[in-house]
Amino acid sequence: MAKKIDTTTIEDKLKAMYKLQLIDSELDKIKILRGELPMEVKDLEDDIVGMQTRIARLESGVNEIDQKISGHKGVMKDAQALIKKYKKQMDEVRNDREFKALTKELEDQELDIKLAEKRIGDSERLKEKRTEVVKGLKEELKEMEAALKLKQSELDKIVEKTEKEEEKLGKSSERAKKKINERLLKSYIKIRKNYRNGLAVVPVERDACGGCYNKVPAQIQLELALFKKIIACEHCGRVLVDSEILARKKKEEA
Repeated sequence: MAKKIDTTTIEDKLKAMYKLQLIDSELDKIKILRGELPMEVKDLEDDIVGMQTRIARLESGVNEIDQKISGHKGVMKDAQALIKKYKKQMDEVRNDREFKALTKELEDQELDIKLAEKRIGDSERLKEKRTEVVKGLKEELKEMEAALKLKQSELDKIVEKTEKEEEKLGKSSERAKKKINERLLKSYIKIRKNYRNGLAVVPVERDACGGCYNKVPAQIQLELALFKKIIACEHCGRVLVDSEILARKKKEEA
């Protein structure tokens, strides 16, 4: 069987590759847009969980402080009851030894009251500080939750909007690929994989490669305008197309 001869002109091959590039670039934009938002949403969700955990821990600490304050107040109440008891016993002392013993007990209870008062004061100040911190964190949490709601809504809208567009572009890309011979298509795919921006076919604009922005010699630009052969950028290896191809393509599509 005779081998099928490819009669497609260089110009048509370049147009087909450039059309595929434009379609795939639009697909890349959608993927980039989706790729950033889900990550932002996930980061916010993780931050919110971390913030909620921190707030819960601080609130638990505030509750512990309340329990300590309650305990110190209990000590004061017990000490006051003992002082009342010892003062009553002072009226019934029978000797100097009992008087001194009761006096010592009274002093100890008064000391316990002062110590408890100090500890209550320290605890209340600490509680006030932590309560302020919790208040600030809760306000920050509200802002984070609002930001998450906004980001999630934005992502949902983009997904809803781009699902159909992505499907449409995907079908267009497959149709465009069928118009390119296997060797050129493999080369196109390989070049796209080499660059993060996915540009494999780029126009020459302002005397520079549209991919790496290095200057394209005048002789090369002249050859590109003649559409006699497929030429790659000597710096980045991307396929170059004459800027005139843009005008021709638009004219044909009009």
